Amino acid sequence: MSSVVTLAVVGAGDRGTGHARWALARPDRARVVAVAEPRAVRRDRFAADHALDAGAAVADWRELAARGRIADAVLICTLDRDHLEPALAFAALGYHIMLEKPMALTEEECRRIAAAVEEAGVTLAVGHVLRYTPYTRALKQVVDSGRLGEVVSVQHLEPVGFWHQAHSFVRGNWRREDEATTMLMAKSCHDLDWLQYVLGQPPVRVSSFGRLSHFRPENRPSGAADRCLDCAVETTCAYSAKREYGDRLARGEHGWPLGVVVDEFAPGALETALREGPYGRCVYACDNDVVDHQVVAMEFASGATATFTMTAFTEQADRQTRVFGTRGELRGDGRQLRVYDFLTRTEELIDLATGGSMDAAGGHGGGDAGLMASFVAAVATGDRTLVKSGPRESLISHLTVLAAERARLAGTVETIRPD
Repeated sequence: MSSVVTLAVVGAGDRGTGHARWALARPDRARVVAVAEPRAVRRDRFAADHALDAGAAVADWRELAARGRIADAVLICTLDRDHLEPALAFAALGYHIMLEKPMALTEEECRRIAAAVEEAGVTLAVGHVLRYTPYTRALKQVVDSGRLGEVVSVQHLEPVGFWHQAHSFVRGNWRREDEATTMLMAKSCHDLDWLQYVLGQPPVRVSSFGRLSHFRPENRPSGAADRCLDCAVETTCAYSAKREYGDRLARGEHGWPLGVVVDEFAPGALETALREGPYGRCVYACDNDVVDHQVVAMEFASGATATFTMTAFTEQADRQTRVFGTRGELRGDGRQLRVYDFLTRTEELIDLATGGSMDAAGGHGGGDAGLMASFVAAVATGDRTLVKSGPRESLISHLTVLAAERARLAGTVETIRPD
């Protein structure tokens, strides 16, 4: 293997393009040599950005797989429901794999992927980017140091943000369970995985409550039209697509989420997209069915408990966490940690230099770069311990998500069985 890790990219959407951009900035460490993307505009743009050879940009990942192993590793960044087949195929060819989260949508598929990479002897890094942030590293160091004593309980909040919910989970690709997956799997498998990682132990029991409360037809304002461009009350609506995307275009924000709405960053292209595409619809007149708030309660192997809250009804903000131990308490907001010591009754403030905001546009607080750096280093050196989100860890967190959804729907307490 050369010192520069070669990468094939399957799926040149927002996530695939973002991960590949890491390699563009570090040509001494990684280089993209091929891409598979069905949308011609995105495929051609990606190929130009990476100066790919003729024939190295194809529409279907199967065409890349048919060529054998043409790269050291593959980044699989397809839609959530399309992870299984390419993961199995590229593992069998000997590719090391970075697989966007969620790894798959069912227990059977998750287990098949974990077994396939282990049988092939290849490295798998699932895209749980929250494990790789400087913030997480600092928080975990505090927990592991024993400063808090024995961790007894945790509160963790994911403030999705009102406009993010509208963009991705009301109008967007993740609005319906039958077309994508559950809200908990699509958005919050990050968080259930993160809690497991921070505590250093698996959850053993879980329950959950939540529903779709607000983004429903009965909450549609009087006089609202089916599309924001035609709406008489658009100026008084917090979820105006015309204002949300129009203001971003005016500010020159050409990444996520605007890049999901249009391929060309021009007023005419945006108007067409809002008039004809899904992102211009009234949030009360969509076909969405995923929840807009959910609570998950977990019990861990040590007896520690944790509650996780996901809610749409917040400003855009970083996740917030409180860890309660027998000797101290920790409060974190994604940028700072406050550690209170029960014996000395003093508080230490730990300021962290983050790598941007905790959303996709901000690189998940350095997590996107951290994931790529760890994965590429693991491939280059053969040291799989550099990957913090391998197949077995990720399998347990996905089993937790699936159990939580069963609990929510049935009103039960579910036991998590990793074996």
